Amino acid sequence: MRSIYGFLVKPIGERYNNIKKIGDKELVLNTEMFNHQYINREAEVISIPKIGETDIKVGDKVIVHHNVFRRWENVKGEEKNSKSFINENLYIVHPDQLYLYKRKNTWQTPKGYCFVQPIKETNDFNIKTEKACIGAVLYSDGSVDVNSLVGFTPFSTFEFVIDGIRLYRVLSKFITIKYEHQGNEEVYNPSWAQSGGRTYQGS
Repeated sequence: MRSIYGFLVKPIGERYNNIKKIGDKELVLNTEMFNHQYINREAEVISIPKIGETDIKVGDKVIVHHNVFRRWENVKGEEKNSKSFINENLYIVHPDQLYLYKRKNTWQTPKGYCFVQPIKETNDFNIKTEKACIGAVLYSDGSVDVNSLVGFTPFSTFEFVIDGIRLYRVLSKFITIKYEHQGNEEVYNPSWAQSGGRTYQGS
């Protein structure tokens, strides 16, 4: 089965990531179905669209929009599935709802997107933990080099946690400047993202 314009995918794991294992115990992190931070975004591609060019192949692991697997309640309090729902193991995803794909254990971005990791704020007089609108490119569509230190427009980011690293998805067209490497930049990854950050290597 193939869609004309959309990808058919199945979730990898459950629809929600609400439980964390600590030793032999399970901790319930969230019981709200509308909280996007706990919605699973990992899926496997079952088929690609009949129309349109794509580098994504059947069997690729992909990161999708949080609304794909999300449930919601209507005004009557009735629980509903998203418009992507076909059945519990099959969903239709449009190209603009798909942000990363993995092949040979490497994440790659479709054209139009980059993923950047925020940089720690070094100004002792600033109460914020990260620099505003600046980040190190971790995944690129080729418009900028990986590890480049870049600036992007305000309100142009969307937060993801990929493999335990907190990242901002930025449309490539909203990356407005490339900074010179100063030597003291350090990426910021909060403890709740489940793993440590990496050292910024410069461009």
